Amino acid sequence: MAQHDRMAVLNAMFATGVVPVFYHKDLQTTIGVIEACAAGGAKAVEFTNRGDLAYRVFADSVQHILDKKIDVILGVGSVVDAPTAALYIASGANFVVGPLLNPEVARLCNRRKIAYSPGCGSASEISEAEELGVEIVKVFPGKEVGGPGFVKSVLGPCPWTRIMPTGGVDATRESLESWFKAGVACVGVGSNLITKEILDQKDFAALTANVRQVVDTIKEIRAALKK
Repeated sequence: MAQHDRMAVLNAMFATGVVPVFYHKDLQTTIGVIEACAAGGAKAVEFTNRGDLAYRVFADSVQHILDKKIDVILGVGSVVDAPTAALYIASGANFVVGPLLNPEVARLCNRRKIAYSPGCGSASEISEAEELGVEIVKVFPGKEVGGPGFVKSVLGPCPWTRIMPTGGVDATRESLESWFKAGVACVGVGSNLITKEILDQKDFAALTANVRQVVDTIKEIRAALKK
């Protein structure tokens, strides 16, 4: 069962502005990544549902977070159907992210007051997601859909929309600045932040530094945009 209510999750995503995204089949590596992201200031982390028995790694990671009282919110990504969403919610997922919009998943998450961010690639899909109760819509794949220009175009007629692009977001000031200037609520960043080298070398100190830099950069960009 989720340990954080939907509003707390959404506020955490918006507050830090970044959701690190990753998958690893090894439990200790997964725990190391989660702890490093938390130490770097990330409040929400997305573990993607990719490998065989991935939910077991996820469930054990949730238990570790609870046992060690780590200040981080763990959710699941790459969810395309309601049975998979239910499995992860039962395993402790605090939010559900998908590459596509599935109304059955939206209804399931609403029933359990779980934040759901489905992948959308058009204004119509975004509108449908919002009608189903989605608060922060994932735009995926962010770069291929149209990049920051797409976000800006959607927010023109629909300024109430909250968008989280994933795919095509780099952990650089230039990339982050372009997305936040376009008006995103937050960004999802995967292998550009949690690199293969970091995972292979288990260099969690480097990951903490990377996450901290991204969190701080987003703060600076937001502060500049308010001036």
